[in-house]
Amino acid sequence: MNRIQLFNVAPSIPQRLAFIERLSRNLWWCWNSDAIELFRRINPQKWRESWHNPLLFLGQVPQERLESLAADEGFVSHIKQVEARFKRDVQEDACLDSTLSHRKVAYFSLEFGMHESIRVYSGGLGCLAGDHLKAASDINLPMVGIGLMYRQGFFQQYLNKDGWQQEAYPENELHLMPLTRVLGSDGQPVTVSLPLPEGELQAIVWKLMLGNVPLLLLDANIPENPPEFRRITAQLYAGDRRMRLRQELLLGIGGFRALLAAGCEPAACHMNEGHAAFMGLERIAHLMKTRSLPLDEAVQVMARSTIFTTHTPVPAGNEAFDSSLLYPHLQALHKELQLDIPTILAWGKHPEQNPQHELNMTVLGLRLSEYRNGVAQLHGKVERKMWAKLWPNSPEDEIPIGHVTNGVHVPSWLSLDNMSLFDRYFGPTWREHPSSADVLSAIHQIPDEELWRAHELGRTRLVRTVRELAEKQYAARNATRVEIAQAKSVLDHDVLTLGFARRFATYKRAALLLRDPQRLEALLCNESRPVQIVFSGKAHPADDHGKALIQQIVQFARRPQVRRRIVFVENYDISIARSLVQGVDVWLNTPRRPQEASGTSGMKAVMNGGLHLSVLDGWWCEGYNAECGWAIGHGEEYEDSEYQDTVEALALYNILENEVVPCFYDRPAGDVPQRWVRMMKASVRMGLSFFTSHRMVSEYKSLYYDQAVEDYDRLLSDNGAAARNLVEQYKRLESLWPVVSLELPVTDRNLSLLHVGDRFAVTTNLHLGDLKPDEVEVHVYYGPVNAENAIAESRVEPMTMAEEAGPGRYQYQCELVCASTGRYGLTARVIPRGTRWRNAVPGFLTWAQG
Repeated sequence: MNRIQLFNVAPSIPQRLAFIERLSRNLWWCWNSDAIELFRRINPQKWRESWHNPLLFLGQVPQERLESLAADEGFVSHIKQVEARFKRDVQEDACLDSTLSHRKVAYFSLEFGMHESIRVYSGGLGCLAGDHLKAASDINLPMVGIGLMYRQGFFQQYLNKDGWQQEAYPENELHLMPLTRVLGSDGQPVTVSLPLPEGELQAIVWKLMLGNVPLLLLDANIPENPPEFRRITAQLYAGDRRMRLRQELLLGIGGFRALLAAGCEPAACHMNEGHAAFMGLERIAHLMKTRSLPLDEAVQVMARSTIFTTHTPVPAGNEAFDSSLLYPHLQALHKELQLDIPTILAWGKHPEQNPQHELNMTVLGLRLSEYRNGVAQLHGKVERKMWAKLWPNSPEDEIPIGHVTNGVHVPSWLSLDNMSLFDRYFGPTWREHPSSADVLSAIHQIPDEELWRAHELGRTRLVRTVRELAEKQYAARNATRVEIAQAKSVLDHDVLTLGFARRFATYKRAALLLRDPQRLEALLCNESRPVQIVFSGKAHPADDHGKALIQQIVQFARRPQVRRRIVFVENYDISIARSLVQGVDVWLNTPRRPQEASGTSGMKAVMNGGLHLSVLDGWWCEGYNAECGWAIGHGEEYEDSEYQDTVEALALYNILENEVVPCFYDRPAGDVPQRWVRMMKASVRMGLSFFTSHRMVSEYKSLYYDQAVEDYDRLLSDNGAAARNLVEQYKRLESLWPVVSLELPVTDRNLSLLHVGDRFAVTTNLHLGDLKPDEVEVHVYYGPVNAENAIAESRVEPMTMAEEAGPGRYQYQCELVCASTGRYGLTARVIPRGTRWRNAVPGFLTWAQG
């Protein structure tokens, strides 16, 4: 065939409706209910059939319909209302924060889940990243996101007749996404390049707007690249280890280069998981080249303006690349990075592995960042324990890995009915301040009947959606007419509905509820108080154990006696997730503690009045109270997983039978279950009070971003004088600290019998060598001890220098007060003065020795 020339034909939007075209090209619309209703109002059926994609949808609307809407004064008035809000939120320069107003915080992530029509996400990690950018736009934080533009995205799931997961990879249609090419200062489209062992990889850069926040997406599928290179941005979480390595090199190194080419040199960089850790290498090289900094100074500047968030609570889940695969790629990059390969491998060396064996991406992220965090309170504790050997002298509770508990973007996940209800009772500004005291106190003012009706509408929509999807699933498998008819009748509108939807990894224990099939069947088929369950989720293509769990659920659901009460919805995505969290009565979560880093799906359900039933893991450790949900167990951790499953399955059945079901169907005063609605209000209050992305991003800002930007400016001011001073201090400590020693502390009284209120003095001798007393702090480290006589709850009492006892030798003392009863231990330690080196790896700390 002769070469063809491609062209696009867009709908001809009447002038009075011109703003609709502009609105469709900024994802701001997808979290603003008035904008969503504007599209739906044009043609509700086609809006649903287009999977809520404005660009696809507008191309399907007949020209006559557009012309008639232009003459509809009510519709034009609706457009003007949405346009006014858009201009207020997006166009006006509302960035009033002086510390970041002229800066950009760069947020790197391998996936972003923003809307079902933008398929560059897999699951929870991506949805969290998308919610992060949306909240940043809402609070006017000048952030820019960096990711990859996958031409096929994550796989589309379908099941065969045996219930076994199959995968398909349809192409993303870029012309149906609101993408524009990023332009450089010369007005030309930006292209970045990256040397690989076989040649030069090139990538173009797309821009997608989320309100005020741009997201840059790198795309290697261009004619300038050979086929192997073009496939680098084909699929998310697919391919072999070589492909994964190249994706992460493109994200980190290529992503930072894309920012610079677009005229953005970020003051702070946030690496969302270890996938983005190669960014640190490029940023160091950039600082060395453009600021003429030596390596050690560039490392200090880069690390002290970098945030690293880890989401992986088990050691095996941390990404690592074998050095035999990595070495040729680093050799290809050496000329541009000017970083020695052994140095890079040392940065990523796991403390328990041979330095030449592999590079651990989490370790690389931890070493190349000053600010590190897990994503829930328990997860932060798990991470500190997991990575304690990077700081071998530090007590576990002082390992410099904090936590910022995840949150969800309320406007993106709240049902339109609840949104309208909350607007009516909370006032016009609640969306900007969802956690305010006024909002939280107003929740209980909502009449029970109104909250319950809004929730019932959500459940009704969920049932309708599940039936439509089930019918399509069966038809796609060439099922019989009888089977298709049965699919159209699954679930009931007024039955207690449980939801379980997430990635089907074995630790999430999707089939825990099926452990006693007879007991489950009795719950589902109870004539007066039935229960129904909606399952959904994908297993990784290489995870046969996860696929077997899906098959087990599907085959159980085909039993004639439970067919209408349990259903598995294929191809879980943001749209299905939204229907579920807005429609279920109970969100079920059964991870094997402590393997759930946070989890966010349950947060989305509670915002909509769903009640949470979960193991005490992830965020539920912080959110649980008996007024708004149920806990499976009391936070126990088991070595025997089979025993754990047995115990927790029994607990789950007991909670459902004795608490959940009776509460839902207890309606002595009519159709409204008053006890249940009280719990719904408490659930909404709990969710809005803390588990929002507005709170999460604000916390990142106050804890990390502001300080990172301040450090970046300070260290680079005066031609990097502060960075040089910092490195000089480090080298001084590094050379002189090995001779520092501290004698065991002594007390001025017998410690064998003390009473509450008693006081005693503690004294120790410090040998500093050539260091000076004003360079260090000496502490008594004490607290209650456990059965192994190790300090379990640490406390610190500063000591003061009492006298100089000789050259480089000093005596320190303090007084301790016995405040409470118990068995205690004490020792002493010395650290550098101030907080400057508290986060250093491995840090400077010396304990008292006998």
